[in-house]
Amino acid sequence: MLNSTRVWNFAICGGARHAPAPTGPFAARLGPLCRAWDHRRVALSSESSAASAARRPSGGPATSWRQVLARLTGGDDLARGQAAWAMDQIMTGEASPAQIAAFAVAMQVKVPTSAEVIELAEVMLNHALPFPAGAIRDDTVDIVGTGGDGVNTVNLSTMAAIVAAAAGVPVVKHGNRAASSLSGGADTLEELGVRIDLGPEQVARSVAEVGIGFCFAPLFHPSYRHTSAVRREIGVPTVFNLLGPLTNPARPRAGLIGCAFAELAEVMAGVFAARRSSVLVVHGDDGLDELTTTTTSTIWRVQAGTVDRLTFDPAGFGFPRAELDDLLGGDAQTNAAEVRAVLAGGQGPVRDAVVLNAAGAIVAHAGLSSRAEWLPAWEDGLARASAAIDSGAAEQLLARWVRFGQQL
Repeated sequence: MLNSTRVWNFAICGGARHAPAPTGPFAARLGPLCRAWDHRRVALSSESSAASAARRPSGGPATSWRQVLARLTGGDDLARGQAAWAMDQIMTGEASPAQIAAFAVAMQVKVPTSAEVIELAEVMLNHALPFPAGAIRDDTVDIVGTGGDGVNTVNLSTMAAIVAAAAGVPVVKHGNRAASSLSGGADTLEELGVRIDLGPEQVARSVAEVGIGFCFAPLFHPSYRHTSAVRREIGVPTVFNLLGPLTNPARPRAGLIGCAFAELAEVMAGVFAARRSSVLVVHGDDGLDELTTTTTSTIWRVQAGTVDRLTFDPAGFGFPRAELDDLLGGDAQTNAAEVRAVLAGGQGPVRDAVVLNAAGAIVAHAGLSSRAEWLPAWEDGLARASAAIDSGAAEQLLARWVRFGQQL
């Protein structure tokens, strides 16, 4: 039997933590997972202060667009509360398109910090449609990515969300229509017959009765519309691309969060660490904002306020290498057909990627418990995700989800 304690008994060496080589009968299978971890502690005190400032965007010293943009274009991080002030100006319609564009591009060039992104996300959440107190259970999971990888894969996170929910993990997914691809998660769900126009009370009911719900971003974040035209006209990724996965209005405590931008994944992880979330921020080393099966992925594991970085090789769990072309999608109709095929038990590279990502969400959910162990959680997650498909549970859950919306 694998001695998990030994495998993950980290030694602190020169600022990094290294896992001793695995031993026992599973050593060959698990070896690729046990590479060096670069370990970083998130400065929670400063980021918690930033979150507090975000809840008071009108307080503190006077701020202007000239001050904010001067700092950013000079390469300086914003002072506490300035990012919150700027986001409040944007969300209330006070900022002009030129100011929004300048802010987005200057922040991206400077490279945003976790403290700044916390402020942006908190202001955005404060403007969102609220859920009734206690309507959403406190162990829900989101499975969502930043988008922007430019690859146009099938809707892996949407399928993974259905599979994870069928495996018993409560899911409240945040999503939108396609921005750069042919079909976003919302487009595919709509083609499958799932209603995407539900408000907070109905989404909460869906999670309680079906095990999964969907928060359609434009409905829950009406004030965010002020950025839409600017983002389309800019046409390049900015800090706004990070905000979707960080602003699920149901505020789930766990998640599998994909980031297409490797240099910003740790920034996102820092935000989740400040929230004390249990999250895997993932970046496929082929550029996908998913756990990939074409090569390794980088994972920033967030748990108990800390961030650990590791390289994850799905070959360690027996997954064959896929080609990127195997994961490509199409329009909503094509992607919906792929969803039905996978949930009906179809085999192949898409199923492998769905199982892997659903398992990642199950692992993140397990991380809400302080007793969770990394390798056993992965083995459990992969087994549960596979069983959810093979038993027909995932296919049945999708059918119940569709019926739920029809009966409202």
